[in-house]
Amino acid sequence: MEKKRVRVLISGIVQGVAYRAHTKEMANRLGVNGWVRNLPDGRVEALFEGDKDKVEQLVEWCKKGPPLARVDKVEVEEEPYKGEFFDFSIRY
Repeated sequence: MEKKRVRVLISGIVQGVAYRAHTKEMANRLGVNGWVRNLPDGRVEALFEGDKDKVEQLVEWCKKGPPLARVDKVEVEEEPYKGEFFDFSIRY
């Protein structure tokens, strides 16, 4: 199966609404590895690695997010796949 790695920046009301926890839950459900963190400017940043279709599903989920979030913009940048993660974590 083809692998994919993307860096994602999510803007809107995405902090204080459990966005990171829900992203981790969804990543674990899909079998996607990487991490998610809050940025000082109010955005959420994430790095996803895994099967191409699963990564793409997670990116699509990010466009809506959890129930209390309001996502205004999702920026996606593809990066070369490295396979450096073996789980998904919340970074602080």
